[in-house]
Amino acid sequence: MCYGYRPSRRSLLAAGLGAGVAALAAASPAVAATTGPDAAPGHSGGRHRVPPGQISMQLWTVRDDLAQNYDTTLAYLAEIGYPKVELALGYFGRTARQLRDFLDGLGIRASSSHDGLTTDQAGLDTKIENALTLGQSFMVVPYLNSTSEDEWKAWAERMNVEARAARSAGLRYGYHNHAHEFTTDLGGGRTPWDVLTSELDPRLVHLEIDIYWAVTGGVGRGAADPVGFALDVIRRAPQRVLQFHVKDRHLDGDMADLGTGTIDFRRIFDRHRVIEYIVENDTPDVTPRRTSEVGYRYLRQVRF
Repeated sequence: MCYGYRPSRRSLLAAGLGAGVAALAAASPAVAATTGPDAAPGHSGGRHRVPPGQISMQLWTVRDDLAQNYDTTLAYLAEIGYPKVELALGYFGRTARQLRDFLDGLGIRASSSHDGLTTDQAGLDTKIENALTLGQSFMVVPYLNSTSEDEWKAWAERMNVEARAARSAGLRYGYHNHAHEFTTDLGGGRTPWDVLTSELDPRLVHLEIDIYWAVTGGVGRGAADPVGFALDVIRRAPQRVLQFHVKDRHLDGDMADLGTGTIDFRRIFDRHRVIEYIVENDTPDVTPRRTSEVGYRYLRQVRF
């Protein structure tokens, strides 16, 4: 989920990422499957597949359709085959109970949600109560951004508080990355990701790694192997990675529908398994519905 930022060919290339884009090309599926220290055999068709029950859709992808007709949009996600969604943008006039009843009728579960940080106990109680009513397993903070290390530390402290309350209620609590956590210099080369992974309690907070943004962070850092950079992010974090946002990347940096871009997801899935594989594309290549169909089909068919 990306708030207030829609990357374009011009903006990403103008940011001085030309060398990184070339590096990403070298790590595209056609090449990365046979090169680099993380390359694995069998990428032409491995033994494993994403379990169908672990596939989800981030509703930010279909936000335009939701605004036009929420009910119809959720119905076509169910028709495609999605068993789960990750909520965003609120409940569109329904209470949590009403939304739960509607989703139950479609055979879809809201297993996760993107929710901002609360500032008081009452707000936190409401957030947890709604998640429990909806039958969620996960609550995820979708976006934070600052150039102040102190502010990142304060956010991490608040997330630990919220995560402790969520754990007591039987919920898992996570943080979702973008690229700036890896590329913002807070001073002395220290990044927001350094702060978060050192301050967030790994017993309470997990990570929802957005693969597109982790790879883009690698490009921004000038990594020779941006997919390898994303794998290092996953491996090195003290926090567990329990959810993936699965979003592809065109060669020029734009987001892409799954399987049409340069990211070798098989290489990543082969190295790390998660509980939820969540389809997302902030800028659908054709239509949100088409993106939803392509994403679901890709995750059902990919072998690793």
